[in-house]
Amino acid sequence: MSTTVQRSQVIVAGVASLLLAFVALGAYGEAGGRQAIAVLIGGLAGLSLYHASFGFTAAWRRIVTEKRGGGLRAQFVLILLTSAVSFPLIAWGSTLGWPTGGFVFPFGIAAALGAFMFGAGMQLGGGCGSGTLFTAGGGSTRMMITLAAFVLGSVLATAHLHLWGRLPKLPAVSLIREFGPHGAFLLTALVLGGLALLTVGIERKAHGDIAAARPTQSLLKGPWSPMLGAIMLAVVGIATFIVVGRPWGITSAFALWGGKIFHAIGIPVDTWPYWTWQRSALENSVLRDTTSVMDFGVILGAMAAAALAGRFAPVWKLSRRDVLTAIAGGLLMGYGARLAYGCNIGAYLGGLVSGSLHGWLWLAFGFLGSLAGTRLRLRLGMG
Repeated sequence: MSTTVQRSQVIVAGVASLLLAFVALGAYGEAGGRQAIAVLIGGLAGLSLYHASFGFTAAWRRIVTEKRGGGLRAQFVLILLTSAVSFPLIAWGSTLGWPTGGFVFPFGIAAALGAFMFGAGMQLGGGCGSGTLFTAGGGSTRMMITLAAFVLGSVLATAHLHLWGRLPKLPAVSLIREFGPHGAFLLTALVLGGLALLTVGIERKAHGDIAAARPTQSLLKGPWSPMLGAIMLAVVGIATFIVVGRPWGITSAFALWGGKIFHAIGIPVDTWPYWTWQRSALENSVLRDTTSVMDFGVILGAMAAAALAGRFAPVWKLSRRDVLTAIAGGLLMGYGARLAYGCNIGAYLGGLVSGSLHGWLWLAFGFLGSLAGTRLRLRLGMG
């Protein structure tokens, strides 16, 4: 790497770090210390996601196209590590003076369709909710297009969400409430363990053995092993429970950003049923929204990580296929995430670490959508 390139990467890393600090200070001024800490947690998430290349999209695709399950198993480790802390916090946090809530929602036709749409969209768009943020922050111009379409799809869904909500749904079920935190954790571990063994069987049948995991080369510059990524993201998830009092989420902020843009240009989103109960969010600073400031942190953390790794190099020339699939994928993910209570982070990960049945159902329908999106990718020659 030339001295000029090295210098530019150092500058990018420095700018990203300064912006992260600026957002944290702004969030502190708007809403206090908790908000500032949330920004820094988001920054750690962005750094971890980038250095570990920890995406849900590629892992779901690889088990189908390459019969490799290492990425899925890393996700299961992330879920179990987080649940080991989140389940007791949800069950006993209020008694201990540390009130903590989970994401426990009913799941019905609209949510199933939304999860399927999201699964298909993330394969076309090239990233999930967290993946879109960290790859965009890492310098991917295509993912900036996906992110813009994601925001648009999210706010468009809020116009119709009250209609989708009328469709039949199953009641919300909390495994923690039904079986207690220990029973819920044991059940979660058994199911995830069974799925992990299934991926091992698929991998050995196809290749004869399990692929060796990528080793961690540098904590500061990366790349990290998938398991280190899982551990660090578990730290992010646990810290979010402790500081914010709920699971980590991503996509509700996208709807808010889109709603604010629509509101600013005169589209009366404040009259839509979705926004009538959170009109203040449209009028207040975006730095008062915890999910938004954590998302900003993810983008800036990934930007700093990419520069530290010497890989921050935006590519401005995109093919027509790249642009169209980015738009289609973003719109599907945005609309689908609103129907299904969130993305792979808020609905799948957030649901499972809350002990909610809806997280498991989201996984099933999201994976079916991912299968459909993977097949479409192959037909389009996207690999």
